[in-house]
Amino acid sequence: MKVLVGLSGGVDSSVAALILKQQGYEVIGATMSIWGKQGLASQEGKHNACYGPDEVEDIEAAQNLANQLGIDYHVVDCVTKYEDIVIKNFKKEYLDGHTPNPCVWCNALIKFGVLPEIARLNGVEFDKFATGHYAKVEEENGRYILKRGIAPHKDQSYFLYRLKQEQLKNIILPLGNYTKDQIRQIAKENGLQAADKPDSQDFYGGDYNELLGVEDKIGNIVDLDGKVLGQHKGIWNYTIGQRKGIGVSASKPLYVLELRKNTNEVVIGPADKTFKKSLIANDLNWIAIDGLTEAIKCQAKIRSTQQPTPVEIRPNGQDEVEVIFEDMQKSIAIGQSAVFYDGDKVLGGGVIKSAS
Repeated sequence: MKVLVGLSGGVDSSVAALILKQQGYEVIGATMSIWGKQGLASQEGKHNACYGPDEVEDIEAAQNLANQLGIDYHVVDCVTKYEDIVIKNFKKEYLDGHTPNPCVWCNALIKFGVLPEIARLNGVEFDKFATGHYAKVEEENGRYILKRGIAPHKDQSYFLYRLKQEQLKNIILPLGNYTKDQIRQIAKENGLQAADKPDSQDFYGGDYNELLGVEDKIGNIVDLDGKVLGQHKGIWNYTIGQRKGIGVSASKPLYVLELRKNTNEVVIGPADKTFKKSLIANDLNWIAIDGLTEAIKCQAKIRSTQQPTPVEIRPNGQDEVEVIFEDMQKSIAIGQSAVFYDGDKVLGGGVIKSAS
């Protein structure tokens, strides 16, 4: 069986390719080129990030790995699609005062979508597509289920919740039963150059304003009563729950509570006001179930680094759910994703629309 492996130049995808080759698959490597050749290419974002001009170094590392493993290797031009899908969504959400998660959109639409699609159009033949994500895919009663990786603090199922059945059917995730330490050890034992390479820390290594490309938009920083406490240069410079760098002096810590696009205001307040009991999520994608017809108890994550927490989710319209938390949650950010779990099984998820 031929398997196309998405290679990033890092240790995870390198070991994924190695494991698959050791298991007897015919492995082909492919790296998606996403850094713009014009426009955004003039920006300076770099340093250990997924999106930046130093992707040439990652491509070189992936090519070296392919040479070491003796596998075919391709660079797939995904620049236009990436800018049309991921960057445009990123810009719109930030300018609307939301906090997007570009990695979620990149995985579902680019890495597991555009990359294998363009590779096929370019004549690369393969049966399955694989990556170095720490998650698992299993078939249950004719349905393909996404599950958490065994290492709780490395599990990446949160980023994959938007995958469709057709995608899940055709992917292999070799690292789901490994810890990060085990993967680095395998890389060292097999002399892979990426064994000690640091993980990418963020989607973009520079100032987000480089990507947004907008002029300052002066507005007021206000408290919950509407009292003006200071000024800001654009609501997109703030995130929900932010404490440092707000630019307002006070006798006690103040946090960003709300970003109001319509009035161009940043609302700040004390720590206790950052906690919410529920949220509304829309733009849903279900994996383990067809949809939600009645309230169920399960677990949820509202950020990738969080461990699943007990919730009840209720249908709230055709493509919307209400999520009620057993314990109040801090700094729920509009634009981030709420992902629902039944133990290690991903039920599905959606984009956070509001919190209360």
